[in-house]
Amino acid sequence: MSIETKEVPGQPALALEAALGADLVLGGADVARYCSDWHGDVATGAVAVLRPRSTEDVSACVRACAALGLSVVPQGGNTGLVLGAIPDRPASQVILSLERMTRIRSIDADDFSAVVEAGAILSEFKDRVEEAGMFFPLALGAQGSCRIGGNVSTNAGGINVLRYGMTRELVLGLEVVLPDGSVFEGLSTLRKDNRGIDLKQLFIGAEGTLGIITAVAVKLMPQPEQVATALIGLNALDDAITLYRRARRDCCDLMSAFEFMPPLAFTLAREAIPDLAMPMDGGYPAYVLMEISGSGLIDIEDLMQRFLGAVLEDELVVDGVIANSRDQARKLWLFREGMNEGQAKRGPHLRTDVSVPLSRLADFVRDAEAAVTEALPDCTCVSYGHVGDGNVHLNVLPPGDLPRAEIDARIYKAKTVINTVLDTYRGSVSAEHGIGRLKKPDFEARLPAVQRKLLNAIKTAVDPTLVMNAGCQLNYTGDSGQS
Repeated sequence: MSIETKEVPGQPALALEAALGADLVLGGADVARYCSDWHGDVATGAVAVLRPRSTEDVSACVRACAALGLSVVPQGGNTGLVLGAIPDRPASQVILSLERMTRIRSIDADDFSAVVEAGAILSEFKDRVEEAGMFFPLALGAQGSCRIGGNVSTNAGGINVLRYGMTRELVLGLEVVLPDGSVFEGLSTLRKDNRGIDLKQLFIGAEGTLGIITAVAVKLMPQPEQVATALIGLNALDDAITLYRRARRDCCDLMSAFEFMPPLAFTLAREAIPDLAMPMDGGYPAYVLMEISGSGLIDIEDLMQRFLGAVLEDELVVDGVIANSRDQARKLWLFREGMNEGQAKRGPHLRTDVSVPLSRLADFVRDAEAAVTEALPDCTCVSYGHVGDGNVHLNVLPPGDLPRAEIDARIYKAKTVINTVLDTYRGSVSAEHGIGRLKKPDFEARLPAVQRKLLNAIKTAVDPTLVMNAGCQLNYTGDSGQS
């Protein structure tokens, strides 16, 4: 991806400060910390960073930018992995950070709903909801840093998609500042509202290209009183698909997570967290980390023990361990989370986020890894992900001692090889991370003409001058003739 890094002139920043006040505008050296991506792979710039405190401030910021001909790049926790919140035209783009808008406007246990501002950090919001005796099920590795508005704007996935769905399925209503500064007020908590087109859906997953989400009304669930977590050893990844089908039958909708990992996951996790102890003896070709949860009269621990005992007896699995405490469960999940940290410690690498039909997941991993190994024999494949929704993170680690240019060349080639295999499976190049700027070329190359026409029509209807997050998702053409 090409990103401009030329010097940003100061005059537009001064004009923004004059229009909005010094409290809302950051310029100069303070801008830098907002202009680097989560992994530190990309560093760019911006005219200024705007930090509104309210929806009214956001509206004023958008109007001021429009008057100056500046594009607005909305930013939440800046934990995204596809450069959706990083400017690629720093001389004409402003970052609008929602980090000050953190208020939880309401939590209603009787209505099983909450209204929260877009800048609230996910983990902090989940804690407040738990204090009220409720549960918000969105769970991500970055939940200590990511923010609700970004979760909605990217339609984030996470480990609980299997039971609770993507973020889209947790949203009841939205408040959004539109490109002309007007406010779409749709913070309803109604479960059933069939009054025509559901406008909030336009903004979920749009990555800020149609407006800036300032507040969200979400569904809440009863707090799970019992959680059972198990790590299971298998003879092959194909067995994970069979095991998943069995678990869906025997555990029904109580299953909240079903993750697959390769043996290398444990090595990588321990490189990042050295004091992690191996939870079971021996090395197996594939592993599943499974969780079921519930409340009320159901005995979750007994259900997990009976399920695991039955599949062991049927020789569907080779080995398994059930966490006997919350602390032990947390340590099992640390292998899944630490694996990502371990990959980062090995240096720049390809991070993919693809999806295929669930029934073909094992075949895809086998074919894609074989194709990468043939094309790049000195690289290491690490495949893991969410069995229940067909989401695979097939990452590729080049040798860390190569010059950066050679590493980048291997990353690009590995991506091309994987996407070629993916196309034969009629899969998606983005399962849960979004498109942003990083995946835009891959998205555009596979976009049918009719779908492109519809997307462009929506964009130009809502944002004809292309003020919102220009350069993200697609190369749109607006009424002004910009692109």
